[in-house]
Amino acid sequence: MGKVLIAEDDPVMLQLVTFKLKQQGCQVITARDGETALDLIKKERPQLIILDCMMPIIDGFEVLRRVKSDPELKDTPVVMLTARNRDNDIVTGLELGAADYITKPFSPNELIARLKKLVNHSTSQNSCFN
Repeated sequence: MGKVLIAEDDPVMLQLVTFKLKQQGCQVITARDGETALDLIKKERPQLIILDCMMPIIDGFEVLRRVKSDPELKDTPVVMLTARNRDNDIVTGLELGAADYITKPFSPNELIARLKKLVNHSTSQNSCFN
């Protein structure tokens, strides 16, 4: 079963995304701030990371930057899921290495469809989306 880390400081949003992923059979790990997210990413080695941009301590862009600069983590797909929808935010996320950038509000079913497509293209082993 695949592991997915969700870094999101909004408890309602965190609960919604966790619920949808668990419906798919994913093992979900959660973090409420960027610092905790980085610690868990290094420790748990998730198959996929979902990041909000606006989080306490370390924001999502910096978490993304650090993940993509770490040789051991750089191939882990990262999806930005955020309310920041300005063109420069989207371009920044994609240029830093995000595999996708989804803005809130969003369709939970569309999120799952995008994650399935992304994970199935990245790897077929131990995916919770198969």
